[in-house]
Amino acid sequence: MPLINVIRGERIEPAPFNVRTPYLKVPLWLVLLLWTVRGVWRLVLVYLRFWYVTVPLTGLTYLYFRFGWWGPGLALGVPAAGLGLWAVVDWRSCRRWAWWPTLSRWRRFRYRRTWKPAMVTAGLAVSFDGNTILPVLKKVRVSGGTDVLTVRMVTGQIPDDFAKVSERLTHTFAALNCRVSPGSRPDLVVLTMRRGDPLTAVVEPLPVTGVPDFTALPIGLREDGSVYELRLYGTQILVVGATGAGKGSVVWSIVRALAGGISAGLVQLWAFDPKGGMELGAGERLFAKFACTDFKAMADLLELALKTAQDRAARLRGHTRQHVASVTDPLIVIVIDELAALTAYITERQLKDRIKAALGLLLTQGRAVGVHVIGCLQDPRKEVLPFRNLFPTRIGLRLAEEPEVDLVLGDGMRDRGALCDRIPMSLPGVGFVVLDGDPTPARVRFSYLDDDDIASLADTYAFDGARVVDGEWA
Repeated sequence: MPLINVIRGERIEPAPFNVRTPYLKVPLWLVLLLWTVRGVWRLVLVYLRFWYVTVPLTGLTYLYFRFGWWGPGLALGVPAAGLGLWAVVDWRSCRRWAWWPTLSRWRRFRYRRTWKPAMVTAGLAVSFDGNTILPVLKKVRVSGGTDVLTVRMVTGQIPDDFAKVSERLTHTFAALNCRVSPGSRPDLVVLTMRRGDPLTAVVEPLPVTGVPDFTALPIGLREDGSVYELRLYGTQILVVGATGAGKGSVVWSIVRALAGGISAGLVQLWAFDPKGGMELGAGERLFAKFACTDFKAMADLLELALKTAQDRAARLRGHTRQHVASVTDPLIVIVIDELAALTAYITERQLKDRIKAALGLLLTQGRAVGVHVIGCLQDPRKEVLPFRNLFPTRIGLRLAEEPEVDLVLGDGMRDRGALCDRIPMSLPGVGFVVLDGDPTPARVRFSYLDDDDIASLADTYAFDGARVVDGEWA
C-alpha cells in the first residue's frame, strides 16, 4: 500500500530495493598467474598439434645455439641432398613415400582453412540445439593429380548428401571435378578432388600377356597413373558414347587384352559390325566368326551363341557355377559395334525380333557359361536398347546431354562425378566405368590402337581355326 505525507498530503512511492552484485577481490598476482598458465597451456596445445613443424624448429634452434650456423645447415643440407639423390635414382618411390605425404600435409592445412565456410555454404553444416555441427575432415591423401579427402559425416547424413553438392564443392575448392564415394566405415565419405588431368596424353597399347586373366584385363590407365583392369568373367559390357567419343578404343583395348587367349585357343571372338566392317574389319583375322553385311547371318550367329550357352548350362549344371575357359571349351566374346543397328534400325521385323530375342536371352544366361557380350551404342534411349539394364558393366564415354549420363550409368552417377557430358572432344577414349553394385565411377582413358597396331595384332595373334564370315566358311 503506498505511503502518504500527512502534512503535505503527498503520495510517496516506495523506493526500489538497491541490489548490488557481490564481487570478490582477487590479487593482481593471482590474475597474472592464471593468464600465464592459460597462455602456456595454449602454447603447449599448439606445439603438440603442429608437432611436424614445431619439433623440427626446436631441433634446429638447439643446433644453432650449440654449433652455430653449421648445425642447422648440416641438419637441413644432408637430408636435402639425400632426398635429391633419391629423386634422381628412383623418382617413383620418392614421390610415393616422401613427396606425396608432404604434399598431403600441406593440402590438408589448406582445406582446413576454408572448411567451415565451404560446409556451411554447401548446406552440409547441421544446426542442432543452438550449435553448428560440421563434417570432420579426417585425412587428405594426394595421389597423382587427385586429392582424396576422407570425411566423417554428421549423424543423419549419407554420401548422397555430398554427391548432390559435388559441383559446389568442385568450385569451392578450385578443383576440376569432385567424385563422391562411400568410405570404409558407414560414417565416412570419400571426396576425390581432381586438380590435374593425367589422362590428357594418348595411352599407348598395353602389353599382351600369353594367358589373359579374365578377371583383370589391362585396357587403360586410371587418373593416378595405374593400369585399369577390367573384369570380364561374370559380366556383360555396354559401351555408350557419341560419335568420335572413342568407342573403338574400348573395343580394341579389350581385344588386345584377349589376344594371347585367341592364339592359345582359350578365347573365340565373334564380331558383328553392321556398318559394313569399317570398324572391326581391320582385325578380321582375329575373329572366329565375323558378320558385317548380312543381317540374317547376324541373327543366325546370335541364335548359335544362345544355343551354345544353353548346351553349356545343361552340361555344367550341378558341377560348377562358373565356366572355366579351355581349349575344348573356349570363352566366347561377342563384340557388336553398333547395337542400335540390330535392335532398332532393321526394317525387317522378323529379323529384328529374332535378334532381340536371342540377344536378351544371351545377356541373362550367357555370363555364367562363358558367353559374354560387348555392345557399343550411340543412342542410349530405352526404345533403342530395351534391355539396357542387363549389362552389369557400363562404360560411358563423351555424351551429348546431362540426362544421358544417369540413363547410361545409373541414377545418381552424374552427381557422384561421372561428368560424361563434359568430356571434351579433344579427349577421345576418356570415359567412366561403373560396375553393378559399386556406386563409385572410375575415370579411365583407354589405350589407342591405330591401323598399323591392329594389323600387327591380327598378324601375330590371328585365330587358328576355321572361320565364318557372313555365314560362309572363310
